[in-house]
Amino acid sequence: MSVADNIFIKNCRQILTEGVWDTDYDVRPKWADGSPAHTVKSFGIVNRYNLAEEFPALTLRRTYYKNAVDELLWIWQKKSNRVADLKSRIWDAWQRPDGTIGKAYGYQLGVVHHYAEGDFDQVDKLLYDLRHTPHSRRLITNIYNHADLHDMALYPCAYSMTFNVSGRKLNAILNQRSQDMLTANNWNVVQYAVLVHLLAQVSDLEVGELVHVIADAHIYDRHVDMVRELMDRPPRPAPHLWLNPEVTDFYAFTTDDVVLEAYEPHEFDRKIPVAE
Repeated sequence: MSVADNIFIKNCRQILTEGVWDTDYDVRPKWADGSPAHTVKSFGIVNRYNLAEEFPALTLRRTYYKNAVDELLWIWQKKSNRVADLKSRIWDAWQRPDGTIGKAYGYQLGVVHHYAEGDFDQVDKLLYDLRHTPHSRRLITNIYNHADLHDMALYPCAYSMTFNVSGRKLNAILNQRSQDMLTANNWNVVQYAVLVHLLAQVSDLEVGELVHVIADAHIYDRHVDMVRELMDRPPRPAPHLWLNPEVTDFYAFTTDDVVLEAYEPHEFDRKIPVAE
């Protein structure tokens, strides 16, 4: 049965039974009706996914992986901050009058820096190093740029990746400062599992582990009943990830080159409110 499902259930059980509520604080997030969006949280959750054995897509409810991959490519491939460059409308609430989300996410990956090998942005440098010095211990990207935080519509939640090649296996650590477990947990896991697969394919490597480190893993007050409903469901078999084997250039991948085969999640038709 799906490892991702079992990890999700374990995380949520920990949060709901051992977590700490922030109801004594004046919190920043608000619901659409203006009410404060309080959470119950656990600190420092670490999850490991062996990508060589299973693709970590949740089956307790559907993860809309095409939209997740589209956002991933928006950030990592297009290096964009323009909301119009996305097919989904997930960033509409944070769109500024200029059509962007400020100097956030893809913008940071696209900023050119000077390295000993030449001028690269962070993605190009990572691709270069994976080809030329794959066993380096310096394979890191980071979009939490303090100098630009004032000009971001939303501070990045998933903010850094550390890659490591052991033998022929590409492993990665995703660091996340904040995680809305119901709406975004598996969305991010699917995205960065796909990223490891994409990078491995174009670098002639095999996939290894994805380690997901979450500083503040939380469940919103209006999500608790929905989370409990998902936790009572039996996990189903994990799907299989298919990547177009003809693609050898990271910048040539499209959402059509990424397919989850035999993905049969439980139906879940309840509308999930999103705090802003």
